[in-house]
Amino acid sequence: MTRSLGAAVLAIALLAAVTAPVAAPHASDAHFAGLLNAPPTIVRVIGDDGRWHAPFIYRWQLVNQLEQRYDEDRAARVPLVWFSEGHAVRSSAEAQAPLLLLGADSYGRDVFTRLLFGARTSLALAITAALGAVILGASLGGLAGFAGGAIDEVLMRATDFVMVLPAIYVALALRAVLPLVLSGAAVFALLAGIFAIVGAPFVAHGVRAIVRAERRLDYASAAQALGAGDARLLIRHLLPAARGFIAVQMTLLIPAFIIAEATLSYVGLGFPDHIASWGTMLHDASSNIRVFADFPWLLSPAAAMFLVVLGVNLALQTDGRSGGPRYERRRADGRPSGLP
Repeated sequence: MTRSLGAAVLAIALLAAVTAPVAAPHASDAHFAGLLNAPPTIVRVIGDDGRWHAPFIYRWQLVNQLEQRYDEDRAARVPLVWFSEGHAVRSSAEAQAPLLLLGADSYGRDVFTRLLFGARTSLALAITAALGAVILGASLGGLAGFAGGAIDEVLMRATDFVMVLPAIYVALALRAVLPLVLSGAAVFALLAGIFAIVGAPFVAHGVRAIVRAERRLDYASAAQALGAGDARLLIRHLLPAARGFIAVQMTLLIPAFIIAEATLSYVGLGFPDHIASWGTMLHDASSNIRVFADFPWLLSPAAAMFLVVLGVNLALQTDGRSGGPRYERRRADGRPSGLP
């Protein structure tokens, strides 16, 4: 049950990220100058006359600029329009009464829209970096475990050096020495590379141990005796034995990289402010001293991060009878299951 719940949370997060351009009511950089820190818009179906209507909203009216306090202008209903101009739903009067499902931030931008587009940025970066870490770590670990000797020693000592350092401080240090003003694409590539370097050693050590153990088994010796070259033996027979371990590491690295991106953006070393990511949204919220008391909707990226990390952990849980995650089962002849 818990694993299904975790998988459902992850599926919703990925679906929201993929469909962001359609599901979001506005563009990610749309500003509404008269609605700074406006509260979430309430979608209604019953009007003041007590009758049922198609879904509608009321326009927010600023009543105190110093306190940024708003009241609903109930003089006229503002209907919602569906599947218009490439958006699933939006207000029929965007300029005067935009649909703000999670309110607006300090710049008058729709928090819900930026949350969806931020999911695209943060999740894409985390998945890309995790794939890079897995590819780099599996390559280093497989080579070290297969070759042994001096190559094994050099590669493992290099990965040990990275592992003994606090990962987030390594990422901060590497990002800090790079230019602060970069394009969004450049920041994405740099952060993905930094995270991959930081995460690769954890994959490399596990893959090395598995490859070394598998190489001693009969099926590996038989494959080599039948003429399989070193590259074929490693790639076709030995590395597949580590795929269960690699899958687990992948699911552990993704939430770690989501938090790492948020940390770097929070301290101003991540994406530029105009690019929506969960980290940049939290960075913007941190500059508002009233966020906890008066504008809690600005903390929605933190809630989204919590749900994604929780979903990953729930999806990895076992039922207690299997004794924990199983990387690979073995057949009677000692070969990993699923291999020819």
